[in-house]
Amino acid sequence: MQKTKIITMFSFGAAALSLVACALPPAPPPRQPASRIGATGLAGSSWVLESLNDQPPLANTIITLNFEANRVNGSDGCNRFMGGYTLDGFNIVFGQLAGTLMACPEPIMQQAADFQQALANTRSFRAADGRLTLLDEAGSAVATFVAQETDLAGTSWRVLSYNNGKQAVVSVITGTELTVAFDSEGRISGNAGCNAFMGSYKVEDDSKIIIGPLAATRKLCNTPEGVMEQETQFLAALETAATYRIEGDRLQLRAADGAMAANFQRAK
Repeated sequence: MQKTKIITMFSFGAAALSLVACALPPAPPPRQPASRIGATGLAGSSWVLESLNDQPPLANTIITLNFEANRVNGSDGCNRFMGGYTLDGFNIVFGQLAGTLMACPEPIMQQAADFQQALANTRSFRAADGRLTLLDEAGSAVATFVAQETDLAGTSWRVLSYNNGKQAVVSVITGTELTVAFDSEGRISGNAGCNAFMGSYKVEDDSKIIIGPLAATRKLCNTPEGVMEQETQFLAALETAATYRIEGDRLQLRAADGAMAANFQRAK
């Protein structure tokens, strides 16, 4: 049951976060359009797997590859990975990769192993028309990717988890839906589980972001239990965001100290 008050506006101050787990490495260089990538390097580019050994990725899995200066990271569809690579013109060799150890269903685990093997077999690459192709020693394609779209403007997202300001990233309460939309005029809006909210955002250097101040309507919701506390925590977490990263259909916002602020999935 909901009690409705007169709609007013209020501002959420940024919550001080002490969470340091999953720290984000130094911001990567601005992302490069695929058409400008060549023998000069791959640093600053991000990619989403299109095919692996001539087969599309399994349904509901997203495999990504992000290049920084001599470092690479991404998702193999199950776990996060990171490591190094060396580049000599269009020749490339990936070094030893390390990653998380989450277990997934067997088909996904096999796909992840195949992807890791494809990287190990890679000896050269081609990049043109928004696509990256990794080639083995014989010149055969072992994986192809499409360039990752990194522009927030015009995108909408559904919240998966957020930082509650108590050194924890928590899932959204069952029975609630939190949403965020970024328009092309620097405005952010959405629903925080009970109230609609709005405010401003600014993107700098591709991966840096400033959100807020935010304002929301002041409707009071009694169910589900904890929905109003969730709303306050979520809006405070948004205002701590300092960097963002889009990978496939996922968006991450992190605070300046690398702490996770919120995780999102692209709205369909």
